Amino acid sequence: MPFVEWLGTWPGAVLLQRSGTIYLFVNAAHIASVGLLIGGILPLDLRLAGLLRGVPLAAIGPFLSRSAAVGLALAIITGLWLFTVKPREYLENPAFLWKMALLALALVSIAVQHSNHHYRLALDSGDVHLSVRLVACCSAILWLAVLVAGRWIGFL
Repeated sequence: MPFVEWLGTWPGAVLLQRSGTIYLFVNAAHIASVGLLIGGILPLDLRLAGLLRGVPLAAIGPFLSRSAAVGLALAIITGLWLFTVKPREYLENPAFLWKMALLALALVSIAVQHSNHHYRLALDSGDVHLSVRLVACCSAILWLAVLVAGRWIGFL
């Protein structure tokens, strides 16, 4: 795996390996990004699933969706950077592999939800179709599972 070996030696990885302070800040940025992601997607999924009905979907939907997207982008960037510190070890860690598989499924759920015309109608009218509710329930479960798997990495 020459590419994996190279990842551990690129300048960004070496910087994190040599500086505990910079590693601390990148790790904190990753945690904050995950918080922004979960803080956006979970309330949106709960509202789409039928909870929090007192909150107008047209008012919170676009904002929560955008904040979750920003959190996702930042979490992916910082997560990839953290991965380069010990790429071989992470690829041998079952919790990391579970996290990646769950993350892939969670990303698929986003694609499914956003390609569903009922989702756009729900954001406009507040009427949530059953297909949107089901995807929202799956999404909430998947993102929480990604979060748990991420925490599990450090224990294996």
